[in-house]
Amino acid sequence: MQPPLLHTHLGQRLWLSAQRALFWEETGILLLSDLHLGKSGHFRKAGIPVPAAVMKEDMQRLLHLLGHFKPKQLVVVGDFFHSRDNREHDLFRRWRDDLPDQRITLVRGNHDILPDQWYRDAGIEVEEEPLRVGPFCFAHDPADAPAGVYTFCGHLHPGVVLHGLGRQSLRFPCFYFGAEYCILPAFGKFTGLANVQPGKGDAVFAVVEQSVIQVRS
Repeated sequence: MQPPLLHTHLGQRLWLSAQRALFWEETGILLLSDLHLGKSGHFRKAGIPVPAAVMKEDMQRLLHLLGHFKPKQLVVVGDFFHSRDNREHDLFRRWRDDLPDQRITLVRGNHDILPDQWYRDAGIEVEEEPLRVGPFCFAHDPADAPAGVYTFCGHLHPGVVLHGLGRQSLRFPCFYFGAEYCILPAFGKFTGLANVQPGKGDAVFAVVEQSVIQVRS
């Protein structure tokens, strides 16, 4: 894993990882969004042959992040899981059993529709409303960001287009720091991208292969 990139916001040290996660140094919180665990299994149940290795790769990346940062708390700002229970959720439960002491908090997203007891059995604390921690707030949808509090959110799966010579262009997932909120890249790789349109003063960091590069400030 390439070294994360340091971005300071409101006096807080935020480490942006090419694994599509953010580590908040002052609190020891590892922050990410939109894993959509179980999505590939959901598609296979519908007869669409999505490889099972998709989720395993995401879980391995998450395990690597936990080992690297050793966070006090893992916070997922929504869409931890994709839909109703399927066999891939059993894979997560086995993964979770190997990390019983890791605190995990979920700010519920629109796809997090598993029964409340399932989350309790998996050792996941669920927040139904935006979660305030120090100078920041965590919410799934930018539309739910409370006024006057800088909020980290997901939901939109942000991407940025980088242009090369001629008419060449490529789109990459990104961290988007706007005036009122930051939109995190989708952690799960089995997700789409929605182009962001940065405004004046916004900061955008693209995830390009194994690096995070600043493309707008």
